[in-house]
Order: sequence, then structure tokens, then C-alpha cells
Amino acid sequence: MTALLSSPAKARPDSPPHAPETGRMRRLLGRFHVTGVFWFKFHGWGARHWPSSCHWMVVTFFSAFFFCTLFKIRRAVAGNLDVVLGKAGFLGRQRRIFRLFRTFAWCLTERYERLCSDHSFTVDLSSRELWEELGRNQGGLILLTAHLGNWEIGSMLPATEDGRPVHVVREAETDPRAQRYVSALLSQWDGRYLTHYAEDPQLGMVLLEALRRGEIVALQGDRPRATGKTAEVSLFGRPFSLPVGPAALARAAGVPIVPVFVIRCGRRRYRCDLRQPIYVPSSADRQRDFDDANRAVAAELESAIARTPFQWFCFRRLWPA
Repeated sequence: MTALLSSPAKARPDSPPHAPETGRMRRLLGRFHVTGVFWFKFHGWGARHWPSSCHWMVVTFFSAFFFCTLFKIRRAVAGNLDVVLGKAGFLGRQRRIFRLFRTFAWCLTERYERLCSDHSFTVDLSSRELWEELGRNQGGLILLTAHLGNWEIGSMLPATEDGRPVHVVREAETDPRAQRYVSALLSQWDGRYLTHYAEDPQLGMVLLEALRRGEIVALQGDRPRATGKTAEVSLFGRPFSLPVGPAALARAAGVPIVPVFVIRCGRRRYRCDLRQPIYVPSSADRQRDFDDANRAVAAELESAIARTPFQWFCFRRLWPA
């Protein structure tokens, strides 16, 4: 992000560390690859024009289609779920993969419905008292989530319900044309829902100033950016890399990190699980402050993933077999 977020940690490779597994097919198919702009636009068109009552048929068809074609992603999903749930036989692994693919298809479809249509959504907040308490403090805070369920719906809540400005940080899409398409959709939202991209070299200072004004910053804490620095923690007894940015930003701004996970419970129905705030100390030992905060974040991530493993959408293998 900037010097603000620097700390001793390993630098990441240039390729996105948690991006979907790809290979020669991406180069061959271009815009028609699963990461290409065609599927983004096709999904958006379907959310606008296809009858809502028929979405289940499309979701089921494309879940089966991608299940049969995305071999590398299937292997990655199966390997990650083996760590979370324990080993399974061949048929058990296939059932797990298809269940996750289908859940992801529903979440993605409802994401486009949220962005492209006026369909109503039900979002239940698990701890409204805690949210109201945080609001009464009038200070900034960091909403930290994961690629779990439909995180985008949760990040929109403060802007739509309370009118508080929310600064959402996203990683750019792999296909630049898909990136432009997503940016155009997000630009239609209320001016209090502000999207930033992790590639901006001034991002750290922009977010720090927003937090000092009492605004909200929403980050995904389970994936470091491509060239970002990381902290090593343990997840399900295995080594796991977290981005150092959230803890560094919280410490610099003097604000809490509030873990929040938006879980799909049914058709356009979600539960927003709000967890207890994590406060990053500001002692003389900065590294220990970061380590303590990152261990607390990892514990919340592990708990959320364990509760809803088929809603953790990580399509790159994280641990060796």
C-alpha cells in the first residue's frame, strides 16, 4: 500500500497468490475463459433479463458445465476442502466440489441481481447491538471479511442502512475488459459506497484519512495482493499467509478490526455474522502487535470457514497434498 503499511514480511510473487488455477486454456480462450469478460457480461445480462423463477435451471446447468471443464480448479477446491473437512473418497470429493461450485454460482448470480436489478434482499444482522455500539463511537473501523458467502452484500450494508461512507478495497480482475465492466457496475451505486483498487500506490494514505474522518474501510483478509507483504499464521494446522495491511492500517489509525462474514441462507437471503472487534495495540514492539492481531484474525477466519466450508471460494490450491 505505502510506507504506512510496511513491516518485516515476505514479498509475494508477481502473480496473484490466490487467483484461480489457470493454464494454457486461458491464453487460448481469451475473453471466453472463465476469468474473461464474456462470462461477466453474460451473467449480468442473465440477472437483468432472465426470469427470476428460472435462475435455478441456469445455475444448475452452468455448475455442471464448469464442474466438467475446470479440472485445475476442481483439484484446488478438493485439496483445500480436504484440509478443512478431512480426507474423502473419490465420490465424496466430487460431491464436495459440485456443492461448492453450485453455491458459488448462486452467490455470483445474486451478486449481479444486487448490482443490476431492483430485487429485494433479506440480510439479517447477527449482532445488531454490537453494530449499534460501534456506530455510537462515531469512529472509523475496518470491516474485515473473506471470500466467503457474498461479502459484497455485507460491505454495502453501512452505506445503505446507516448512510456511512464505506471504502471498499478490491483486487483488479484478471481480464482488463472484465475489470472495466465491473467498475462500470459499481460506479452506479450510491456515492457513499466507494470502490478502490489495491494497485493504487496512494491507497494506504487514502484509507488512513478516511478512517480518521470516522468512515468505514472494508477489506478482504484471506488473500494477500500479488506483490503485497504477508504475515505467516496457522490455518487448520497448516501455514497460511495473511496480508499485513489490515493490522498495519488499524494500528496507524487507532481503529478496531471488525470481522464480518456474509453467509448465504437461501434465495436472496443472507446472514451477516458480526464478530467481536480486534484491537491492534500500539506498543514499542510493533511486530508483536501485528502478530497478536493477525493470530486473532486467523482464528476468526478459521472459525467462519469451518462453519460454512462450501461457501469459502478459494480456487487455487493453498497447501501441498
